[in-house]
Amino acid sequence: MQPSGSSFPRDTAGHGHGKAGEIPLSADLSATLSAISRQMGHSADLNIRPLQLTGGKQAALVFVEGLIDKQSLQDTMLRSLIDDSLKNGHSAADQSSDLNQAAHSFTGAGNIRPVSTMQSLLGEMMAGCAILLVDGDASGIAVDIEGGAARSVDEPQTQAVIRGPRDGMTESLGANISLVRKRVRTPQLWIKEHTIGQYTHTKVAVMYINGIADEAVVREVNERLGAIQTDGILESGYIEEYIQDRTWTPFPTIMNTERPDAVAGALLEGQVAIVTDGTPFTLLVPVTFEKFFQSSEDYYQRFDLASFLRLLRFVSFWVSMLLPSLYVAITTFHQEMLPSTLLISLAAQREGIPFPAFVEALLMEITFEVLREAGVRMPKLIGPAISIVGALVLGQAAVQAGLVSAAMVIVVSFTAISNFVTPAINMATASRLIRFFFMMLAASLGLFGITAGFVFLLLHMVGLRSFGVPYLSSVAPFIGSDWKDLFIRAPHWWMRLRPKSIPNLNHVREATRKKEGKDGDTSS
Repeated sequence: MQPSGSSFPRDTAGHGHGKAGEIPLSADLSATLSAISRQMGHSADLNIRPLQLTGGKQAALVFVEGLIDKQSLQDTMLRSLIDDSLKNGHSAADQSSDLNQAAHSFTGAGNIRPVSTMQSLLGEMMAGCAILLVDGDASGIAVDIEGGAARSVDEPQTQAVIRGPRDGMTESLGANISLVRKRVRTPQLWIKEHTIGQYTHTKVAVMYINGIADEAVVREVNERLGAIQTDGILESGYIEEYIQDRTWTPFPTIMNTERPDAVAGALLEGQVAIVTDGTPFTLLVPVTFEKFFQSSEDYYQRFDLASFLRLLRFVSFWVSMLLPSLYVAITTFHQEMLPSTLLISLAAQREGIPFPAFVEALLMEITFEVLREAGVRMPKLIGPAISIVGALVLGQAAVQAGLVSAAMVIVVSFTAISNFVTPAINMATASRLIRFFFMMLAASLGLFGITAGFVFLLLHMVGLRSFGVPYLSSVAPFIGSDWKDLFIRAPHWWMRLRPKSIPNLNHVREATRKKEGKDGDTSS
């Protein structure tokens, strides 16, 4: 913010004379520059550019190479100083206000803040500011001209859609906030910023819509973020582990997305977004279990197709979790459940297989997990080829070698394919982990073990919370109005109310009206 008066306020929050123990800046320019160099260890990327203001007074611009926009430095600061000197030509009597005078000349600059301690100066410089220091003034001006290398807005890599916006979040906090503001054009979109990390000083922004988001949830989010004391935050995954309600669970209780339209939709339902500088993945809280099976595309296409696809995702999730264990239990303990023809076929396939069904399934599952990880870590050009060819070759070779049966290859392959249907990768990963637990239960207790494990899993899920919100909300506790956007997606005109499972201050998102169809019927 540019200064509006003739002098800077010296005791603003985070600036001014600073806290006790902070080192004040010296009025001697050369001493201040020497102190900055010592604090930075005479780093090669530290730039100190000497200047001469009107009347011959010495000044200097200090910045870190790569953290500022050089074009803005040239256009905003240097050119403004030169133009101001040529136009005004102030007398020596005016030189006591050189610092304020220079600040007022930066008409095209971003935020302008005073700094009067060494700690605040270094902090602003590391945040992408250029610092103007004037000889004889024991303070400086921090001008926000953050720049440097940054990735342009591109299509999301992990959450692609057939119909919908193609822009995705980037690693720039400011760019991510602007992408959301372009969709939610209201002054009620409030943002509170935190700086976390003793060494990284990572900026973390909390976004919510005032009047919709529950104030208690917003307060809890800010308190949990403020309680984080660590050396550094390099990705939003750090934040997720620090603020989640429960650590010892395979299920994610905080959602992440790199789609700005998904963030906007979540904000409109009363959720709170946590945007972290340096990563395209934004966290959304609180969240319930069904949110991980909802895709942005569900709301961009017809409700009947969206409902079918959403049901397909739920079915695929449970198939990816339970199918191998069901195969192991039935072939080991409950052969009478199979039709005679199928039982004879499976028995013929397993003739000569040296391993029991559990070891056979475990061997194939681990092989597929290794291939999946290899495909992710390999270079993009050869990764997909390695994973697909490896799966085909290894599967066929294992069958021909008599190590596994053909039916087991089919079961494991369909399980892996079903796992990719889940839109949220962290929820798909949870089913991969739980799958091995169910396989062990099936190998030891058959269908009884699977049933007991499933009951235990449901009890565990019922006990989970996401910022105080029950994980299975809308189902347990039962909220009938939320079922319009639970397993199916009802037409937009039917979903007048926001989900009650997510705490919010305004439940109504659409005024009551009547919809008349072509056949003359009406529905409210």
